Amino acid sequence: MPRHTIIGVMGGGEQASKDDIKMAFELGKLIAQESWVLLSGGRNAGVMDSVNKGAKAAGGLTVGIMPTKDERMISDAVDIPIITDMGSARNSINVLSCAVVIACGVGGAGTASEVALALKAKKRVILLRDTKESQMFFRKIGGNLLHTVETPEHAIALVKELLKQQ
Repeated sequence: MPRHTIIGVMGGGEQASKDDIKMAFELGKLIAQESWVLLSGGRNAGVMDSVNKGAKAAGGLTVGIMPTKDERMISDAVDIPIITDMGSARNSINVLSCAVVIACGVGGAGTASEVALALKAKKRVILLRDTKESQMFFRKIGGNLLHTVETPEHAIALVKELLKQQ
């Protein structure tokens, strides 16, 4: 039996913008509709919470890699919480566990570190509606591993292409 395809969505918590939160919900729905497993940081805030809620709304399976052992921080939409109590060190687990990583708003250091770690590990990374400065920086360190898109639908179409290449 083939393994499930795990798609990671990384993004901010409390500092996430309303646009990032809205796009994350749609991204979660689309990932679930492809029967892929969603992996996120698992917290009940911002992009992490929204992407899980989107996936659950479409009947998807969600995994959250938790930075703390505080179970009050787990999104209600996470099916499988992985308790690490590792803080930001869990960012490596997040990206190494995924076939493709989608960053939904690289507004904070946590998400930026996940993108950088993914690129270092030679993972494909998709930046969803990120700033030109961020795109330039990550392109410089990631080269052709980095992709940019403007919509969740375009992100999913690109994931499909990238999975065919693996």
